[in-house]
Amino acid sequence: MNRSTVRSNAVGAEEQEAALLADIERLVRCESPSDDLSAVARSAETVARVGAARIGAETERVVIDGRTHLRWRFGGTPRVLLLGHHDTVWPVGSLDDRPFEVRDGVLRGPGCFDMKAGLAMAFHALAALAGAHPGHSGSAHPLDGVTLLVTGDEEPGSPTSRELIEREAHGCTAALVLEAAGPGGALKTRRKGVSRYEVLVRGRAAHSGLEPERGVNATVEAAHQVMAVAGTGDPGRGTTVTPTCMAAGTTSNTVPASARFDIDVRVWDTAEQDRVDRAMRGLRAQLPGAAVEVRGGPNRPPLEASQALFDRASRIARELGLAPLTEVAVGGASDGNFTAGVGTPTLDGLGAVGGGAHAEDEHVLVAELVPRTRLLTALVAELLREPGGCPGAPGGQGDPVRPHQLPDELG
Repeated sequence: MNRSTVRSNAVGAEEQEAALLADIERLVRCESPSDDLSAVARSAETVARVGAARIGAETERVVIDGRTHLRWRFGGTPRVLLLGHHDTVWPVGSLDDRPFEVRDGVLRGPGCFDMKAGLAMAFHALAALAGAHPGHSGSAHPLDGVTLLVTGDEEPGSPTSRELIEREAHGCTAALVLEAAGPGGALKTRRKGVSRYEVLVRGRAAHSGLEPERGVNATVEAAHQVMAVAGTGDPGRGTTVTPTCMAAGTTSNTVPASARFDIDVRVWDTAEQDRVDRAMRGLRAQLPGAAVEVRGGPNRPPLEASQALFDRASRIARELGLAPLTEVAVGGASDGNFTAGVGTPTLDGLGAVGGGAHAEDEHVLVAELVPRTRLLTALVAELLREPGGCPGAPGGQGDPVRPHQLPDELG
């Protein structure tokens, strides 16, 4: 490579980085806490404008129970699903204390890492692919077979978007999730499945000083149930069953007539998810006169590894001259659990490199934005060239996309 080519690539990378930063800033500055439907709706419009301007295509707004999701679908048989979300855990006004800023190579701002930078990366990757063949003829579009789905309720568990996600993922060659990367930029090849339960305890009230024996103490019964629940975990299999929020009683001198507590369950495999579910359904009251009701159940299936997809991404990274990829298994769940749950090979953590998700030190490493976007671009391009079937299946390898085949600004 001669010096002029080196200079040209450097200028291209600088321009790409500046454009990515500008788009991320627009997204971060539009706050979008999941529980504020008006804020989520405003954010959806901002995401729609940024995406349309970058990709050159308008989005479809899918509104479910007042919550706005966005879908870009590019004709042909659906083959590659890009998946992200635009809601965050940060309330409106968080920008006052944690303003958007870029300093010393670090980008900060509420929701930047989880996961608005990932959305911008998806827009830029698709824009590069669409621009790679400006002279395409006929009705075929360079992005035929791609669907980009951006949901607005991932943080609270995707209550309105789950069916939409599963429907879009069904039958695809691959689902690529733009959630933030793991430590050191690791891709997330496994995620624990999640179950959530609420245990309701009913007792009987009585005066705790005059005649406590006439009461049935819901707090005591809840304590029995908490201990039973905590004992269903299995550290050897990585299964955690954690009682979390709890409430009981009304006044300090009344035997509590009711109590409740929540349970968070994380498992690596569906057999464990089923075992814990049976244990939850089997809870029985221990005190005479008490009653126990269990609500809830499995929320997300486990995301089990798609080694072929990770191996392919690793090879592409080598061909692009990027740092070697690593993989990590994490306890946190994402919408990738749903895509894997319907049998679609899924690779997660393809978004920003940084840290501090949901924390005050949330940040993105600016130097990794362009390389990771190049990786995403090449991976999508290669998957679109699949002759059919899942990655890694016999005859399904396709013709690998080499670095020189990418658009100049990313290759």
